[in-house]
Amino acid sequence: MKILSYLLVYRRFLLIVLTPLLLLPLPLIIKTKEAECAYTLFVVAIFWLTEALPLAVSALIPAFMFPLFGIMGSKEVASAYFKDFHLLLIGVICLATSIEKWNFHKRVALRMVMLVGVNPAWLTLGFMVSCAFLSMWLSNTSAAAMVMPIVEAVAQQIIRAETEADALEMPCSNGSINPALELDENIGECESSDWKEKEKQVNGYDNNVGSTVCITEKENEKEREQQNLPPAETGRKSREDKYSGIFKVMCLCVAYSATIGGLTTITGTSTNLIFAEHFNTRYPGCQCINFGSWFILSIPITVIILLLSWVWLQWLFLGFDFKNMFKCGKKKTAREEASAQVIREEYKKLGPMSYPEIVTLVLFILMTLLWFTREPGFIPGWSSLFPKYKGYATDSTTALVIGLLFFIIPAKTFSRTSNGENTVFGYTPLITWKEFQSCMPWEIAILVGGGFALADGCEVSKLSEWVASKLTPLGSLPLWLIILISCLIVTSVTEVASNPATITIFLPILSPLAEAIHVNPLFILIPATLCTSFAFLLPVANPANAIVFSYGHLNVMDMVKAGLGINIIGVAVVMLAIMTWIVPIFDLYTYPSWAPNIPSTNSTGL
Repeated sequence: MKILSYLLVYRRFLLIVLTPLLLLPLPLIIKTKEAECAYTLFVVAIFWLTEALPLAVSALIPAFMFPLFGIMGSKEVASAYFKDFHLLLIGVICLATSIEKWNFHKRVALRMVMLVGVNPAWLTLGFMVSCAFLSMWLSNTSAAAMVMPIVEAVAQQIIRAETEADALEMPCSNGSINPALELDENIGECESSDWKEKEKQVNGYDNNVGSTVCITEKENEKEREQQNLPPAETGRKSREDKYSGIFKVMCLCVAYSATIGGLTTITGTSTNLIFAEHFNTRYPGCQCINFGSWFILSIPITVIILLLSWVWLQWLFLGFDFKNMFKCGKKKTAREEASAQVIREEYKKLGPMSYPEIVTLVLFILMTLLWFTREPGFIPGWSSLFPKYKGYATDSTTALVIGLLFFIIPAKTFSRTSNGENTVFGYTPLITWKEFQSCMPWEIAILVGGGFALADGCEVSKLSEWVASKLTPLGSLPLWLIILISCLIVTSVTEVASNPATITIFLPILSPLAEAIHVNPLFILIPATLCTSFAFLLPVANPANAIVFSYGHLNVMDMVKAGLGINIIGVAVVMLAIMTWIVPIFDLYTYPSWAPNIPSTNSTGL
C-alpha cells in the first residue's frame, strides 16, 4: 500500500520522466526527420493532455528539441512563438481590461436581464444572452466570473423572499417558532457566509473548486426527509425542490452560454484565434477567414445552440410550461418580485454611465466596426484605401490601434467646483500596464506559440506529408461521416484536455487529412474548431464550468446530464451548418487553388 501511495503522489513526476524514455525508440530505430518530429509531437501532446507540466512549459519543449534534432534552427523556432495572433490578443485584452475595470460588463448584463423580465424561464434566457454577449468580446472565464455574482445575488434574494412567504403561510397556533423556517434561514446564512470564500477560489481558477459544499444544508435536507412532515410542510418542500431546479438552471445557463457565446467571434475564444492563425499561416493565399466572415458563419450557430440549450435545461430541470411562460398579465410570485427587486437595486447602484464607461463603449463600437468593414466581401472595405499594401493590415492592426488608445485617453476629466474653478486630477489613462498584465493570459500566448512551432516542424520535416499519405484511404468514406468523426473525436478529447491544447494537437492532423482526400480544408477545420469548445460535461472541463460549480448549487451528475444533451445539440447544429449555409460562403464543394496538392504516396521509412 505504501508503494501505491508513493506512486500516486509522484505520478506526475513519473509521467514526466517515463514518457520521453518510453518513446525514445521511435527516433533511435527509425532515423528520419519525420520520426524525430513525431517523437517531439507525441511528448508534447501527452504532456498537454495529462497536464503533467503546466501547458506553457510543455509548449517550450519544441524550442530546444527541434534544434537538437536538426529539424529547425533555434532562431527559426523562436520566431514561431510570436505571431500576428499575439498582437490581436494584446489588443483584445486591452478592451477586456477596460470593460472589467470600469464595471461596464455588469451594466450590460443587468440591462439585458431587465429587458427580458423575471419569469424564471425568461430570466434564465436573459442571463444566457447577457453572458453570451460578454463572452463574444471577453474570455469565457471572465464572462462567467462576471455574471455569476449577479445570479448568486438573485438566488439569495429568492431564498429570503420565499422564507418570508412561508412564514406568513405557516399556521403557528400557539405562537411557537417554526423550526423548518429557522432551518431555511440557517441554510441561507451558510450559503451567504461561504460566498466570499468561494469567490476567492474562483478567482484562482482552481480545478477543485467544486469541493466546497454547504455541509449543513445536506445534513438538514436528510433530517427533513426522515421526518414525517405535515401537508403544509410537504408542499413547502416540493417548492424548495423546484427552487433548487431553478438555481441549477440559472447556474448552468451561465456556464454554457459563456462557452457558446465565444463561438461567435474570431476573438471570442482562444480556439478560434488558434485556428485563424494556423489557417492563415498554412494557407497564405487564402484571405477568407477574418472577423466578418467568421461572424456571418457562426452567429446562426450560436443563436440556435443557445435557444436549444435553453429549452433543454428548462425541460430537464423544470419542465417546459408554455402556458405560464407566455401568459400576459399574470400576477408575479414572491420569487419573481424578489428577482426583479435585486436586479433593479443592483442596476441602481451603478448610477449613471461614467465618463470611462462611455469612452470604453465608444472604443468598443469603433473596434467592432473597423473589424467588420476591413474586408466585408460584398463591398470594398477600408483596407482598399491602401491598394499598394494589400493584405498588410489585418484584424490585429485594428486591435492594436484601439488598444493603444486605452493607454492614452485619460480616465478622468476636469470638474468644476462651486466657485467655477477647474479641479485638476493627476493624469491616469483608462488602463495601466499593471492592470493589463493581470488580465493578459500569458500561458495561452506561449501555448499557442508552441503549437505554431510544432506545425512548422511538421512542415519542415515532411511529417505532415507522411500523415496525409496514410490518411488518403479515408477518402472512400462519405464526406459527412469524415466530418462527424472528427467532430466527435475533438469533442471527446476536449472534455479531458484543455481546449487550446486540443485544437493545437488536431489542426496539424486534420489539415493534411483534407488535402489528402482532396477536400476544401475549411470543410473539416471549421466544424472541428467549433466542436473543440464543447467542453460541457465536467466541472474541470473548462474554467467557466469550474467557476459555476464552485457556488455549490450543482453536483457532478447535474452537469453530466445537462452537458451530454448540449454536446449532442452542439455537434448536430454544427453538422447542419457545415452542410448548408456555410457551403456558399466559402464555396466548400470546390477544391481551392490556395490548397496544395499532396502526393498520394510517400517513401519515408516511418
